[in-house]
Amino acid sequence: MKQLFEFIPVILFFITYKFYDIYVATAVIIAATIIQVGISWFINKKVETMQWITLGLIIVMGGATLYLQDEQFIKWKLTIIEWLFGLAFLGSHFFAKKTFVERMMGASLELPTNIWKKLNLLWAFFFISVGFINIYVMQNYSTDDWVTFKTFGVPGLMIIFIIVQMLLIYKHIPEPKE
Repeated sequence: MKQLFEFIPVILFFITYKFYDIYVATAVIIAATIIQVGISWFINKKVETMQWITLGLIIVMGGATLYLQDEQFIKWKLTIIEWLFGLAFLGSHFFAKKTFVERMMGASLELPTNIWKKLNLLWAFFFISVGFINIYVMQNYSTDDWVTFKTFGVPGLMIIFIIVQMLLIYKHIPEPKE
């Protein structure tokens, strides 16, 4: 449910783009993200760090897109976010006692430390790769294609990556004790 909630601004961006243009869609995603963060704070009495970072980037890059009437700024936002995620995962790999992946999944899954580290590096590689793929798409395809990639391609890549990750994890899950 949380993932669907976080995906709402992107869906609104896509729908608005299809009926109007990139600039109206950018204004909508800025407003939707502000509302989304407000709802998160109202319900949870806190906002996660990545939500703040996403909001900040949406406001800055979206604002630049609107002010300068240059769609490249909103297109670069995806790459910046993906690279920040990738760098955060890399940082946790080298500088933290537990990797991000272990912190997120460790309460429900017991794996050897070396597997947590491999999974964490895979996530870092995934996010950094998606950032580069975004650059390729935004430079070699139309804005229509980029919007479709952002809305459906990135989540599709994420789903495929999660399935592959689950297959890798499965063989390391200990058998339940009777």
